[in-house]
Amino acid sequence: MKLSNKFTLSRALFAPVFYLIYNLPIWTGSQTLSFVSACVLIPLLAIFQLTDYWDGHYARKYGEVSDFGKLFDPFADVILNLTVFICAVGSGYMPMVLFLLILYREFSQSFLRMAASKQGVAIAARKGGKFKTVFYIISGFYYLTIESYIRLGLNFIPENILSGTKVAAVVMFVLCALFSWASFADYIKSFYSVAKKE
Repeated sequence: MKLSNKFTLSRALFAPVFYLIYNLPIWTGSQTLSFVSACVLIPLLAIFQLTDYWDGHYARKYGEVSDFGKLFDPFADVILNLTVFICAVGSGYMPMVLFLLILYREFSQSFLRMAASKQGVAIAARKGGKFKTVFYIISGFYYLTIESYIRLGLNFIPENILSGTKVAAVVMFVLCALFSWASFADYIKSFYSVAKKE
């Protein structure tokens, strides 16, 4: 397997690991696991989110850019980001309706990529899609920061301010849903314009 694809694969494989680390303290009620998860979740997620940069960097550096990589990379992004979001739903940071809107968008985008590949059209990443992904990541780290604060048992932030940070998390997830569908509309427009030329 090419080096760039190994980085992409690591991101997809980390998704279920993240889910387990996040939820084991909830399932077991263990304070020790809660503390450990608060210490490792953000650093681990940061490392594996960085693989999105590394896979593209090494693909270009070693001439490993391929149609498979162009499909595998966004697939790994979606698997990891949706896993982070479903944990947010379970902990009450993200309303289920927002998760479903994002899930439907990502499935629709995957279908569009497959339909395009059948016609010999490669859908390149667009600025809107990249911005959407960056906002997904920022929102994920934001709610994880709040959750880690709680799991560490810290109490120096007043409860009313802590509640305000949770409301801000919901607002960020609303924006995630809006940006996701706006970028999808842009991809549809791009696909039809390229398809007509083909």
